Amino acid sequence: MGNSIYTPVTLEVGNILKDVRSGKIGLPDLQRPFVWKNDKVRDLLDSMLRGYPIGYIMLWESPVEEAGKTEAIGANEKSYSSPKELVIDGQQRLTALLASFYGIPVKDKSFSERIIRVAYDPIERQFKNADASTDRDPRYISAVSEVFEANRLNKLSKFRREFIKDLNDSSLKKGLAELTDEEEDRIENGLNALLGLERYYLPTLNITANADEEMVSDIFVRVNSQGQALKQDDFIMTLLSVYEPEMRERIELFCEESHIPAQNTSYNPLIKVSPTHLIRTTVGVGFKRGRLRYAYQILRGRDLKTKETSAQTREENFEKFGKALDHVLDLNNWHAFINTLSEAGYINADQISSSNALFFNYAFYIIGKYEFKMEPLRIKRLVRRWYFASALTAYYVGSFESDFEQQLNDISKLSNSDEFEAYFDRSIEALLTDDYFRITLPADLDANEATGPTWYGFVASQIVLGAKALFSTVPLSQLVGPYSSGTKKAVDKHHLFPDNYLKEVGHIADRSNRANFTYVDYQNNIYISDDPPSEYVSKYRKDLGEDAYLKACEEHALPVDFETMDYETFLQKRRGLMSQLVKEAYEKL
Repeated sequence: MGNSIYTPVTLEVGNILKDVRSGKIGLPDLQRPFVWKNDKVRDLLDSMLRGYPIGYIMLWESPVEEAGKTEAIGANEKSYSSPKELVIDGQQRLTALLASFYGIPVKDKSFSERIIRVAYDPIERQFKNADASTDRDPRYISAVSEVFEANRLNKLSKFRREFIKDLNDSSLKKGLAELTDEEEDRIENGLNALLGLERYYLPTLNITANADEEMVSDIFVRVNSQGQALKQDDFIMTLLSVYEPEMRERIELFCEESHIPAQNTSYNPLIKVSPTHLIRTTVGVGFKRGRLRYAYQILRGRDLKTKETSAQTREENFEKFGKALDHVLDLNNWHAFINTLSEAGYINADQISSSNALFFNYAFYIIGKYEFKMEPLRIKRLVRRWYFASALTAYYVGSFESDFEQQLNDISKLSNSDEFEAYFDRSIEALLTDDYFRITLPADLDANEATGPTWYGFVASQIVLGAKALFSTVPLSQLVGPYSSGTKKAVDKHHLFPDNYLKEVGHIADRSNRANFTYVDYQNNIYISDDPPSEYVSKYRKDLGEDAYLKACEEHALPVDFETMDYETFLQKRRGLMSQLVKEAYEKL
């Protein structure tokens, strides 16, 4: 065991809770808010009273001897200014015990405080969820926390006498006999058994400070019966809970409100924001690091250059993290960035094939605005062009963290806004070459199903160019946008050569080719049904007139007279036209 990164020990529950209340053990809300229902807390106490096992507790040693702030459940004064160990596994169990034993409030799903009350019958040694019925029943102590409080104040004997008196008074009113000596003894024994839960032995794994988050996560999976993996943002949110709980609350509030359409909120129609998104963006802005694992190291107090960990470095890192977070969570910045993406034609969540691309671009938006002092219109023009290029080409797919970090490293060496803009201009030119539009993009469009970065880039291009739905007077942006959604989408992906028609002529394998799709409003899609293009196009061409027909072909990258072409010729010609339409939209940006 000399080289072991953990030490298995058996600790009494009361001692663990004492260390939590003193601040020696940091109990952050790793799975915040407290998600257990009261009956699960009741069952936990019942299992302990019966002597059943309730699982492991995993503690992780802090890498520094002392430091600043700490936060745990409750508003108790703490003798430790910083925890010596962090709770990694067992947070919900310890929270349940703290709340039920000592009446410490927890937060529910809406982040409102609530008290967990578990009632107790000391005669039958039975737990129940406290409610009006147990409050009226004199056989039940309305909350077990009353017993622990009486014991702490050396008033247990008085508490027992009053409980027995109330029970006898109730029996007399009902014409029943008073408690026998044996029943009074059972009450005393039942109260002692309840208090004995503090002496319940709990298996504990103490992990050394030398273990990194990957080791801790691996141990967690191996000892956790549910096999639930810890993620990197679990560790990061743990550290925020312990040292800067206000930062965590701000992150969670932003995530909660960012997808809810309401006045003065960070609502956006493109993505449901997670803490990981915001943490990754903040670390990129503040520390020019692209790998999420650096966030954990930074907030744990590690100097990324010297590789040493200290309380002073942690305080400095948190200050730097906080300043970057202020910009990331600024609603004006967020709204302006989301609007910038809409200017690039990305207006619906269905178009976002990579959340990484979105938030990496948000980091560049913040850096350009604050570090390089770029004018609003200038930074928006730059970001919308880079987002369009990076999303279209799936730039942040694969080793996306490495690519992002390399960009951040390059940017950290730049001196002014001109160099910053020139850096991305070169990156865009390297991606969107003439060969890309002539060869690569048409080849990418030769694929099944109308999904993926190139298809969404084509739709974005149509929106940028102001296209209307096929054979319609309604702008495509109006139909694709989130404001048009309901029980039935306002727009459908239409097979220009319908499936059933392709089956009849033997093109089963190619029927879903990307170049065979375009957007029409759903009423026109119903009207077209399975008619071949030679039939439905002639109807619209006649009704709309030749100019409107030609305009529709232009806006949807359709070869003129496509309805008369064989399928393979149509696909080849359209892929080239789609690519040219995307190029035109990019040049407009």
